[in-house]
Amino acid sequence: MASESVGGILAVIVAAIVLAVAVVFGPIGQYGKPPKPAKVEPAPAAAPAAPAAPAPRGPIIREVPNQ
Repeated sequence: MASESVGGILAVIVAAIVLAVAVVFGPIGQYGKPPKPAKVEPAPAAAPAAPAAPAPRGPIIREVPNQ
């Protein structure tokens, strides 16, 4: 019975430490914190126009004969 009471006391101590740490560090995430300002990114420079059609590349071999 003595070991059970010692275990119970240690469990209470550990639980109190965990709750104290939770109170100190507060809620996780954005909850309870002021909202972050929106990040404004400058517009990227206009890209040069792409060519209308790609250049021809040559014959396409679709079947390879087995030897």
